Amino acid sequence: MPINSSFLQELKYKTDIEDIISAYVSLKKRGSTYVGLCPFHNEKTPSFTVYPETQSFYCFGCGAGGDTVGFIRKIENLDYVDAVKLLADRAGLEMPMDGFDDSVSKQRRRILEANRAAAKFFHSLLMSEEGKAALDYLKNRGLSQKTVNKFGMGFAPNAWHDLTDELVKQGFSHNDLIQAGLIRRGNNGYFDFFRNRVMVPIIDVRGNVIAFGGRVLDDSKPKYLNTGDTLVYKKTNELFSLNNAKDSGEDSLILCEGYMDVISMYQAGFKNAVAGCGTALTNEQVKLISRYSNEIVLAYDADEAGQKAVSKALVLLKNSDLKVRVPILKYGKDPDEIIKNVGVEKFRGMLEGATNEIEFEIIKLRNQFNLNTTQGKIDFVNEIIKTLADTTPVEQDLYISRISEEIGIEKRNLKAQLDDYSRKYARSKRRSDYNSIISESIRQNTRLGFNSDTTSLKTKAEDRLLYLLIKYPDCHRYLSDFNQNYLSAGFVQKVFSMICSNIESSVDNDLMSFSADLSTEEMSRLSGIIAKGQPSKEPKAEFKDCLKVIENEHNKKNASADVLNDDDFRKMFENK
Repeated sequence: MPINSSFLQELKYKTDIEDIISAYVSLKKRGSTYVGLCPFHNEKTPSFTVYPETQSFYCFGCGAGGDTVGFIRKIENLDYVDAVKLLADRAGLEMPMDGFDDSVSKQRRRILEANRAAAKFFHSLLMSEEGKAALDYLKNRGLSQKTVNKFGMGFAPNAWHDLTDELVKQGFSHNDLIQAGLIRRGNNGYFDFFRNRVMVPIIDVRGNVIAFGGRVLDDSKPKYLNTGDTLVYKKTNELFSLNNAKDSGEDSLILCEGYMDVISMYQAGFKNAVAGCGTALTNEQVKLISRYSNEIVLAYDADEAGQKAVSKALVLLKNSDLKVRVPILKYGKDPDEIIKNVGVEKFRGMLEGATNEIEFEIIKLRNQFNLNTTQGKIDFVNEIIKTLADTTPVEQDLYISRISEEIGIEKRNLKAQLDDYSRKYARSKRRSDYNSIISESIRQNTRLGFNSDTTSLKTKAEDRLLYLLIKYPDCHRYLSDFNQNYLSAGFVQKVFSMICSNIESSVDNDLMSFSADLSTEEMSRLSGIIAKGQPSKEPKAEFKDCLKVIENEHNKKNASADVLNDDDFRKMFENK
């Protein structure tokens, strides 16, 4: 194991999974377990379960599961060693200095150190004579020196290797800088990735500089250049300025399109503004927003591209428990421009008057179709019905009543059309959900190395065998004549060997003893086996039955492989 078992045992005794997870998920007690909305996929009905007895968690919706370390790894996007370190810090324990391989952890730390050094270099240049044009550009955009300092803004000079030379002088290797996305290697050697740009560091909620966004000073393209994915940064998982917004004291987050919008809004007093990092809104970002707020305000640009982005975001947000509001923005194309044109208070009024997602769709469709014509009304109704189909009965009644009055169509006719569409939509959604579950099951089995020829009977027997071995270690004595090769290759054989090794070494088979050697997918699979398993009245007899089933299924498969089918038989004689 990468970290010695005695330390992990101490960490286990000083860590309570309910306390750790409740910092991220609102949990409610249900019998001997706790339930909540899963932070790893969007859901409205709680399927995420925490088991204090086994110090584990499992989501019956998406299949995510594991121990405390696995939860921290997944929710904080950390490797195994860094997740253990985070838990050790919370428990007041000092990590052992030997007995584990932290090469990946060291590389992550080196990248973060390089990013911090680069941020200092860029900021110092912005405040020098060389950065005067960039600082003037920021001040002309209305940013104060206080705001520039707050966001650690900087300037990348119009040179090929100034940053490279400076950070190598500080002791960083070229490989460190490449891994951080700060430099590239070309035919003529190493060169700086960011050149002649205003630099905006992207800082995570722990205060680490994880990436950069660089903006040109003129209208040249590309307008923005962003750090690519690294060991410490994945753009689809991050939100710019969440480190500031989480401490704003607000229950809502204002989601903007760009870094400069967020910075201008922060200066204007909207400290709960955030932005995606160069991509459209993602499921991972929705989950992140849900951890820090109850409401999201979509303050995207007022142009056509911005409004299309709003529509896409609304589709993603439908399955979350977030309250969603969309302001109607006027007097400028984006929040930064609007604040400059009409001031903070008018912009604040637009945010406070923001409509919900249904109102937004009604306004959008009303502008899209000519409601003075018969065809315009038909097209409008056909589209708005799709929006109302996924709302509550009360919302449907209220909106149908209003639309009926506005366009002069009988309410009962609108209701009949809505009911017909809802029935078709429900059937289609059930088929889609079923196909998604089947597809994900196939993908998971493939990832974990399951044999596609394994029968469902053998799979059930293998899952039960692993459960019984963990829960009733005395069953191990009945394995003397059992051939491990009868088990499915991959996950099952791997976990079986680990369980047996732990029993033989008198090590507890709790999930923390597996987390160092299993991937997050494998830990989820094992957690599911434990979560779905039921105690046995006669574990030893049931264990022996599982062994027989596995051996019989193995023999059946081998026997069938040895038997020639009709086509094989015919070909043999045709070739003679």
